[in-house]
Amino acid sequence: MKFAVLDFETTGSQPADEIIQVGLVIIDQFQIIDRYTSLVNPGIGIPSSITTLTGITDEMVADAPALDQVMSDMFPLLFDCVLVAHHAAFDLSFLQKGLTKTGYPPFSGRVLDTMDMLRILFPSISSLQLSMVAGLFGIDHERPHQADSDAEVTAEIWVRCLERLIGLPLLTVQRLQHIFENSSSDLGWFLDEICLYKESITSIDTDTNRYFRQFTLNVTDWGEEDDIRGASADDGLGASFKEFQTGLKLALQQKFEVFEERESQEQMIYEVEKSLENDQHLMIEAGTGTGKSLGYLIPALYYGIKYEKKVVVSTHTINLQEQLRERDIPLLKEIFPVPFKAAVLKGRSHYLCLRKFETKLTTRDYENGKEDPVTAAQMVVWLSETEHGDEEEIHFGNKGAQFWYSVASDTDSCLNRMCPWYKKCFYHRARNDANTADVIITNHSLLFTDMKAENRLLPAYKHLVIDEAHHFEEVASKHLGIELHSSAMYHSLIWLYKDNRSGQLPMLRFRLQKSDEQQERAAAWSHTIDGLFPKIVQMKEDWDQLSESLYELVSSKSDPSQTENSTYVLRMKPETLPPNWHELMTMEDNFYLNANDLLRTLDKLLSDVKEHQEVFGVQGLVTDLNGTVKELYEHRDALHFFMKMADEGYVYWMEAGTFARTKSLQLFSIPTDVSSLLQQHFFETKDSIIMTSATLSVNKSFQYSADQLGLLIPQDEESGKLKTVQLPSPFNYREQALVVIPRDFPTIKGAGDPVFIASLIESLSEVAIVTKGRMLILFTSNRMLKQIYAGMKDYLKSYGITVLGQGVDSGNRSKLTRMFQDNKMCVLLGTSSFWEGVDIPGDALSCLAIIRLPFQPPNHPLVEAKCENIKKRNENPFMKFSVPQAVIRFKQGFGRLVRRASDKGIVIIYDTRVIETFYGKHFLYSLPGPKIEHMTTEQMLPRIEQWMGEVQK
Repeated sequence: MKFAVLDFETTGSQPADEIIQVGLVIIDQFQIIDRYTSLVNPGIGIPSSITTLTGITDEMVADAPALDQVMSDMFPLLFDCVLVAHHAAFDLSFLQKGLTKTGYPPFSGRVLDTMDMLRILFPSISSLQLSMVAGLFGIDHERPHQADSDAEVTAEIWVRCLERLIGLPLLTVQRLQHIFENSSSDLGWFLDEICLYKESITSIDTDTNRYFRQFTLNVTDWGEEDDIRGASADDGLGASFKEFQTGLKLALQQKFEVFEERESQEQMIYEVEKSLENDQHLMIEAGTGTGKSLGYLIPALYYGIKYEKKVVVSTHTINLQEQLRERDIPLLKEIFPVPFKAAVLKGRSHYLCLRKFETKLTTRDYENGKEDPVTAAQMVVWLSETEHGDEEEIHFGNKGAQFWYSVASDTDSCLNRMCPWYKKCFYHRARNDANTADVIITNHSLLFTDMKAENRLLPAYKHLVIDEAHHFEEVASKHLGIELHSSAMYHSLIWLYKDNRSGQLPMLRFRLQKSDEQQERAAAWSHTIDGLFPKIVQMKEDWDQLSESLYELVSSKSDPSQTENSTYVLRMKPETLPPNWHELMTMEDNFYLNANDLLRTLDKLLSDVKEHQEVFGVQGLVTDLNGTVKELYEHRDALHFFMKMADEGYVYWMEAGTFARTKSLQLFSIPTDVSSLLQQHFFETKDSIIMTSATLSVNKSFQYSADQLGLLIPQDEESGKLKTVQLPSPFNYREQALVVIPRDFPTIKGAGDPVFIASLIESLSEVAIVTKGRMLILFTSNRMLKQIYAGMKDYLKSYGITVLGQGVDSGNRSKLTRMFQDNKMCVLLGTSSFWEGVDIPGDALSCLAIIRLPFQPPNHPLVEAKCENIKKRNENPFMKFSVPQAVIRFKQGFGRLVRRASDKGIVIIYDTRVIETFYGKHFLYSLPGPKIEHMTTEQMLPRIEQWMGEVQK
């Protein structure tokens, strides 16, 4: 099979645009055998944006051959080839236009896209951008956006894809071929060919352990575990903790040539061990560079092994959970004097259900045209290499998350021991690992799911470490509240009767009627199912009508320009309900009654069928239906709770997008104060809870964080139940960070204030020129980010400085961070998720700009309700809640700049409230001791140049 790998540069992406350069590479037998490249005279001027992107100028193409000459050179090379391109639709459209325009017949051969193959064959790749993929494969990409260079790189990537495909186990290739078997696509044809070739060269594989129910799996059965330590578990731990710690330090020194002793980490290890030993709660603030994870993992493991107690470590983000699994635990395993076992346990929906996935592939239940088969194919390849079956390992395309939702593990549709996949099940393996582990790494969400499930998910534990603890209360509110997403209700109803092939009830009816057993009984059940369809359709129509009315209400009564993501948000208060609320309540009552009728009939049907499910072979279907029924009960109750608004301890509101209408409607019922629940389920029942974060204190005090969690300062400290520790920073901030405040900078007058925006674009651009990019700008508003982005892009274009914007160039944070690090002169604009958890060490980041102090919008329903509660106690909500919360976020933002002892840089705060208001000092006083200077905007640039000069000396 010969491949022609093609790339065009053009004057734009519209049909009227012209080709300005072509690159063509011919591959045969995995080898590049021919190349053709040429500039093309387009006969029109090249737009400046295209010249900036490609480096191709009008002068360069002035003497280049015309299109007809280039097409006559190319046409014979394409004969007998399969066309390959990166984002093939684009290049194919220009090829066809070029051929027909110059009198040649259009290309009629097969066309394949490297994007599809990369997604399928390398499911963990997070970005399909050509340069990113080249970097990942170690391929030099000398001149991105020039056709000859792009075609060469695409050809090399295509060879890697072919090698990977041929190297897959035969069964995996056969499964891929099966997925696309009946599609008329060129990808389906190609996989047929590869499958035939693979079958012809493969001897029967003897590695039967990897083959199970027609998949290639990378896992053996989980089950009996060996005792990894033997009887005298704690012999290797030394006579005392101090002795153990000394031994560990020696092991670390031997492992690392450059080993920095960190005083704050030593102190943290000591404090955590003491708290575990004394059954005491600990709040410990440890700044960037302390080495927090080892600071709590070392004493937690020591204590757990010594006393045979389980210790649970909880993080807020999956990123940190993965970092502990991939980096910190393997390091400790190398240096620990005794073997130990650590397990990661996530929420159930993070794991694939193999039974559901097999059913989906067998029934070809693909909702989203081309997208679903590609996602299914990705997962088939991933199954041959994954150990954990965890969705974090795959990067899906647009509709991938929807596909995953339909095959994720969940309690309600689990057959447990009855499932043929039980011993391979990823979720049960993770649970089993957690049961036999010394330390379990989980996340805050699962802690609360476990609490709601009466502690049936996690093994019993009395010792808990909460990392990223400044998020604990917020996650508690979310998880202890009740949410209903309109599309979740819609999907549950649709799954019952979708169509004859993949709706759950039609499938059950089909299977019952197909059986030769107990035909009378099957006929009676089928009759019951037939009677359910009109009820389901009625319920769906009722829901459509009610959700439409609720959407009309939220969209007519709220202003999306006042919210962070331009969404409609409307708080519902029992005392100020809209006039038509009574009608909506009547609609909901009807819905509730119809739902009861339907669900009771379904319950009865399922319990009858369940008694005979083996005879009819419908165990899986009955279980899935049970799951859908349980979901509908939950949705019905969530809707009822929201509409009645009977519990005064909750705040109720609706949200909806401005585009997706009713599909985007969400109803929230969230408790306004969870501190008593946290007390009851955590602080009063656990022996010791360690809470750590880089940002727990405000004004050097833990009062705010303790209040949020229901802990009492100073009472709990005096009784010895709680200890608070603020560790000294390992960095010399006075030498490493300069904070600059332009004191005469205009104050903002309302959203989109043109004077503020214009001044900001000018000032940020001038700073970016001095710092040569390497700048992260943090916003609190998406709208302002987009305004500044457009202005800076124009301003900095001629200086060769790239501007990247969150939500403009990409919504993916890690992709943007990588693009920023890979680009030597770059400015990155980010909102909410960039204020924390982003790590850009070294020279890539030298300047951080904070545009506005990160106050939460005061009109957000939850913020509003919390402030009302504080007012009822005759306290000041602004000082008690809004300021401390913003200070913690501000400290997180500041923490992006200095990540290593060698990092140096500048922070500019454009919000003059930090020096003009009585509360501004709380922000500055909470920082870890940088040099703070305020000056006029005019003086700022020379001072920054001077500081940068000092840094570079």
